[in-house]
Amino acid sequence: MLKNWAVVPTCLPIINRRCHACPSQRLRASGKFRVNANQKLLDVWLLALCTECGETAKLTVLDRMTVRSIPPELLDRLHANDPGLTAELLQDPGVQHRNRFALDWTDAWRLDTGGSEHLDLDVIDVAVRNAARIPVRPTRLIAEGCGLSRGEVDRLITEGKVVSAFRLGGKLSGDFTFTLKR
Repeated sequence: MLKNWAVVPTCLPIINRRCHACPSQRLRASGKFRVNANQKLLDVWLLALCTECGETAKLTVLDRMTVRSIPPELLDRLHANDPGLTAELLQDPGVQHRNRFALDWTDAWRLDTGGSEHLDLDVIDVAVRNAARIPVRPTRLIAEGCGLSRGEVDRLITEGKVVSAFRLGGKLSGDFTFTLKR
């Protein structure tokens, strides 16, 4: 029986980048955009607040773009401070590289297993869907979803009772499948 699990974000992740006003390394996205027009050119920033001092930092989204080159739907979402757009842009590798930050997903996601009726089965086939490309440890997900300890999951992997086409050590940010045999 194939079970579908989902890794779902619960809030926006912390932005790991140095605050320009204090020694803190943690910023929180405010969910607001600043759009600045200079003649026919637009600059767009995502505003973030320092978790320590509250100082505002600007993360560059668009730089000196002509108004006509920006899709009208995107412009509408920017003006409306769309929270979905904030989440999309935070995960955009181009935005991360341009602004030199990484995301900290600690305590910003949950595992949705769709119930606990699978805990009694001898063999479970599971497809894990990662809704926001959140880097998670597969062993942690298996332990949490099956009610096991991480050490027990590691032992089951060693014994060949947890098998997957994907490497279960380390972190994964994409979808994966595994089979658990008890």
